Amino acid sequence: MDPAELRAAFPVFERRVYLNAGTCGPLPAAVRRAVDEALEQATDEGRFGAHFEALLATRDALREAYAEVMHANGDDVALTTSTSEGLVRVLLGLDLQPGDEVLTAPDEHPGLLAPLAAARDQRGVVVRTVGFEALADAVTAETKLVACSHVNWNDGRLAPDFSGLDVPVLLDGAQGIGAVAVDVGTLGCAFYAGSGQKWLCGPIGTGALWVSPQWRERVAVRGPNFFNVEDPGAGLDATLKPTAARYDAFSRPLETLAGAAAALDVLGAFGWDALYERAATLAESCADMLSERGLTVAPRDRTTLVSWEDADPPATRDRLAEAGIIVRDLPGTPLLRASVGAWNDESDLERLLDAL
Repeated sequence: MDPAELRAAFPVFERRVYLNAGTCGPLPAAVRRAVDEALEQATDEGRFGAHFEALLATRDALREAYAEVMHANGDDVALTTSTSEGLVRVLLGLDLQPGDEVLTAPDEHPGLLAPLAAARDQRGVVVRTVGFEALADAVTAETKLVACSHVNWNDGRLAPDFSGLDVPVLLDGAQGIGAVAVDVGTLGCAFYAGSGQKWLCGPIGTGALWVSPQWRERVAVRGPNFFNVEDPGAGLDATLKPTAARYDAFSRPLETLAGAAAALDVLGAFGWDALYERAATLAESCADMLSERGLTVAPRDRTTLVSWEDADPPATRDRLAEAGIIVRDLPGTPLLRASVGAWNDESDLERLLDAL
């Protein structure tokens, strides 16, 4: 598959310049076909037997596909509904006590800051913030957990090197998985939570959580359900699954799982390394073009996010949307953000610059 074929897999580009995968990725036509097929089967034949066999098979295939993207073992990956759910499952499951310190950055996404605030208010956990780049150097003997983004959602900066730390690291991979290369074995983290609907272009309500095998028995499952136990028929004697499937989200519909799997098939056909390289190169070009126009681009690394200052971000966002160009503003900041994927091309960047 070449870049033109990848772009053609996404119908939205026939109508719009879509630069918002950091919120929700563009949906390939294959996702709709997979969803429609699952719903048609369920509608016409009922949901029993073959339907549940397909659900279980698709669930297993999706788990393995997410694991491949993270360079992980499928046994270490749970299926979730979002990055935030994965973060919450870890924060709830860790034995954090009153006075235990969690280190984070002040400009993290609310999907991380909100549960950290709840841990502070409900459990007496101490949440300390330092600048994103300084996180690794700010760990002290009091720190029990570092929780931060893999790729900062505001501007595309990469997290510092956490390898060698003596405390576990929980990474918010919402802007990482599917956007940049992810190898959980080399990131220095114990947990990696990611979204299925952003850079992996799947339906809303999909995601994955990687839990290091060394931490699996130390993260409790709060509120296990039918799909988290090894033998549901054992009743009160049922034990948790021995794999990360013990952290799986509650019942997942076949159509959602099938759509997520179909999106991964499209991206995988292009090639993951090629996908990351093309997206990063286009994003770098976008940043250069904005700077050449005299706009102030936020500091960034070689990722897929490009943010720049604007006098009235919400108004400019709306004006661009009316012109068929989809970007987002970042609440509480003077920034607009373009999420540049391998499915974009130079014409998208030119239309954005002309409209600005």
